[in-house]
Amino acid sequence: MDDTGARIAARLRLERDARGWSLAEVAERSGVAKATISKIEREEMSPTAVILVRLAGAFDLTLAGLLLRAEGQEDRLSRAADQPTWRDPETGYLRRQVFSRPDHPVELVSVDMPPGRKVTLPASSYARIRQVVWVQAGELTIHEGGERHRLAAGDALGFGPPGEVTIANETAAPCAYVVALARS
Repeated sequence: MDDTGARIAARLRLERDARGWSLAEVAERSGVAKATISKIEREEMSPTAVILVRLAGAFDLTLAGLLLRAEGQEDRLSRAADQPTWRDPETGYLRRQVFSRPDHPVELVSVDMPPGRKVTLPASSYARIRQVVWVQAGELTIHEGGERHRLAAGDALGFGPPGEVTIANETAAPCAYVVALARS
């Protein structure tokens, strides 16, 4: 596990310990198996994006909030060289936390989605936030609440009510997009 993975593992333990929760309580709140959480905390396993979203939601955090806490970044200025990145071990997508602060309602995330890959995120990951996806390069397909949206470079989609969302790059070329999140 790399340095980011070690910081995520430590942060998850810290969030759990701060609340006095057992592994079983986190598992119940997140829908992630107790054994999986234990392996992540012991740095024996790298979590996928879906697992991190579920764990963050259990702690009433966004994925960005969890990763920001893991990285310990607290400056208002977010220099490109200091922006934390994380690669999903399952899909290979690369996520860069462009801007996020606990005292600011807006977060910016940049994502590079490899060709032919997708990630499905549960409705809980969209609770108490509003978001817009803005495609920078390539094409992206978003399945949301029974609707299918195909976005090309320059297109943006504001998400509706919280529901399960699948974000997919159904093409043979990479896709880059920006996510703007606002806490509600």
